[in-house]
Amino acid sequence: MRTPTANLTRTEARARSAALEVRDYRVELDLRGAPDPARPSFGSVTTVRFAAAAPETFLDFLGEVRSVVVNGREVDAADSHDGARIRLTGLRQGENEVTVVAEAAYSRTGQGLHRFTDPVDGATYLYTHFEPADSRRVFAVFEQPDLKAAFTFVVTAPEGWEVRSNQAAERVETAPPGGAGRRWSFRPTGRMSSYLTAVVAGPYHEVTGEWAAPGGGRAVPLGVLCRASLAPHLDAAEILAVTRQGLDFYDAAFGYPYPWGKYDQVFVPEYNIGAMENPGCVTFTEHYVFRSAATRAQRQARANTILHEMAHMWFGDLVTPRWWDDLWLKESFADYMGAHASVAATEFTDAWVAFANRRKSWAYAQDQLPTTHPVAADVADVEAARQNFDGITYAKGAAVLKQLVAWVGTEAFFDGARAYFRDHAFGSTTLPDLLAALEGASGRDLAPWARAWLQTAGTATLRAEVASDGDGRIARLVVHQDGVDPVTGAQVLRPHRLAVGLYALGRGERPALVRTHRLELDVTGARTEVPGAVGLPAPDLVVLNDDDLTYAKVRLDPRSLATARRHLGALTEALPRSLVWSAVWNAARDALLPAEEYLDLVLRHGPAESDSAVLAGLTLNARTAVEHYVPAGRRAAARARLAEGAWQRLEAAAPGSDAQLVWARAAAAASAAVPGSGPRVRALLDGAEIVPGLPLDPELRWSLWQALAATGAATRADLDAELERDPTADGARQHLAAVYGTPDDAVKAEAWARLLRPGELTNEQVDAALAGFAQPLHAGLTARYAEPYLGALRRLWEEHSAEIATRLVRGLYPARQDAEPGHRAEEHPVARATTAWLEANADAPAALRRLVIEERDHLRRALCAQLAAM
Repeated sequence: MRTPTANLTRTEARARSAALEVRDYRVELDLRGAPDPARPSFGSVTTVRFAAAAPETFLDFLGEVRSVVVNGREVDAADSHDGARIRLTGLRQGENEVTVVAEAAYSRTGQGLHRFTDPVDGATYLYTHFEPADSRRVFAVFEQPDLKAAFTFVVTAPEGWEVRSNQAAERVETAPPGGAGRRWSFRPTGRMSSYLTAVVAGPYHEVTGEWAAPGGGRAVPLGVLCRASLAPHLDAAEILAVTRQGLDFYDAAFGYPYPWGKYDQVFVPEYNIGAMENPGCVTFTEHYVFRSAATRAQRQARANTILHEMAHMWFGDLVTPRWWDDLWLKESFADYMGAHASVAATEFTDAWVAFANRRKSWAYAQDQLPTTHPVAADVADVEAARQNFDGITYAKGAAVLKQLVAWVGTEAFFDGARAYFRDHAFGSTTLPDLLAALEGASGRDLAPWARAWLQTAGTATLRAEVASDGDGRIARLVVHQDGVDPVTGAQVLRPHRLAVGLYALGRGERPALVRTHRLELDVTGARTEVPGAVGLPAPDLVVLNDDDLTYAKVRLDPRSLATARRHLGALTEALPRSLVWSAVWNAARDALLPAEEYLDLVLRHGPAESDSAVLAGLTLNARTAVEHYVPAGRRAAARARLAEGAWQRLEAAAPGSDAQLVWARAAAAASAAVPGSGPRVRALLDGAEIVPGLPLDPELRWSLWQALAATGAATRADLDAELERDPTADGARQHLAAVYGTPDDAVKAEAWARLLRPGELTNEQVDAALAGFAQPLHAGLTARYAEPYLGALRRLWEEHSAEIATRLVRGLYPARQDAEPGHRAEEHPVARATTAWLEANADAPAALRRLVIEERDHLRRALCAQLAAM
């Protein structure tokens, strides 16, 4: 159950910050019992020194407090701890020292200190994840980002384990008393926020290296770690190469030496997110250790994430947002820098293509929800902060920064960043601090830009109006802008520095679409003339926001849309092709382009797509379109067309190519929704059908088995046999998804019951169970859970951790519904029931209500698309 005082508010944080200056922490953790699954907790001893300006304050801790000593005086632990906060009274004006002896729980949710047992060799692995406010699950702490301090960790662990933290170990010695285990004493950190501290422990495999600053400067030790059973798959050489390239780039670009001593990167199991920027000890999901064949796009995504987290060593770690209102100050910058540094420093010079098509798609979808918010958000408490790690804070913020760079120039942007680090190193900042640094470097007043881009919500829509004269030349080209802030309802017309690309179709049997002219201009207001276009040959295709300099949805004009329908794949450059794909997908989501037409575009022009990140996105979007946006009466035919099209394109793709692998994965996923696809799928699995060059590796095999399970063409014995073939942690998760993805009412009931029982499943097991439970083909089997879902929401939110509860609220929502002809989307029974729940539960936690509102809006969008196509 959640403790009410666990949700720290901004007001409370500001008051505590005004009264305290924290000096340092010494944190002692005893992890020797971790290999024993019967041991639910570990010893935690914290000593914190701080100056106080008030006689009373509180520490944060979620666990069992054994004793509290304040300035040498022991206080009643039971009386002072309410389950979330330790009340401290009788403080001195000036220096204070508090020691808390406690028991903290091992986690299975990815929050706090997560414990994992490898089914391959039985080894136990631990790692921490604390953002935004979970260091209090491991040690007593003033849990807010602006109360920075130095941290010294002392960790006692089993013999044979490796232990890592933010700094290097000063010494490793036999642990007294009795000599059981080893005690690792780490050097003190620089001043940093508590959510950035880290401890990783277990029999990790490690590959080491070194980075030397250009010009013969300091040497930084590098480490790459993963579970021992994954060591054969660890591509440490490429990871270290990207790491050195990134450090070279940031050292020069930021003008501030890398501040954290060493640089470890640890790939950990059952991780909730892609990675976390713990200074000197970055943690990554081990999905970046590729057990199966990986496309170039997957390698690019890993490099991007490495560089994203590395940028945080400066943006976020060295200089930290004062409160979660300014979360974007670190995440938007890191997201931008991940792509920018990929292009500038690595082989992945096309990183902006994936950003334009995949990352910004996330932003556009998030920004159209009724719960959207400005990039610089209003975050009242920690629960709200958890929900703002979203497409606005990351992808939209990064796109807005790309627009800022286009406006002020790259040199001024980096000059401002260097001043920002120099002026605020090891401190905390807010938006005005950043604006002051950028204004000083650029000489521009950025307040109007910030108001338009950072302090309003919503996505602008741009469209071109093209008029031609009688000689086939442009008589007029106008850019129209429309935009409304969904939060306030006010019109928002932002300034855009953008490029307009004019494209002409060549001649011949396979004509190419090539750019003939590029016109860069400032678009302001509702209507902007493009005078430079007048007199130019009338184009076959106009690409607004060519080169992807700004953030806005683009609507194709009629001639451009007609050209895209016939010749989208003829665009010779990847970035404009990606932008046109984005435009047609947004049109499909907005019910302006029928979903079946989008599917046809993907099948017709997808084979010409050379960027595997874009192609993977297209096949995923096509499945979404078929399952959610195609009317029920035509959905089975669309499913069959998608599956057959994917199989045909798999067979036609070059052997061993990325395209072959993407189409194979798409064929497996699509086959799960097509009854009768079993023989073809099983032929590939059994080797009766061989596709030259296609690796039948664990990832693809499990996708094929899940397709067989979903269509009733696999038995439990079949699935168990595949698990014996792949008895890894990932194999167990995929097996769980396959089992719960069978069309059996009793199996669905078991999955439902296990998902709702607190502590029954780990975070990644929850994902697997949800994937199986919600197989698209089984909507009829799961329809009866719609009413129980709404009835269980409050209890579910109270009984599960925030991370697990969020997954359950989203994953169990009855989203697969069919529109009813003649009835508005809002009149659908599930939409009405959801609205009724929201009205009856106005007092529910704001974070829970936000999730339910968003799910209702996704349903409404799907129903509107279906209705528009009827």
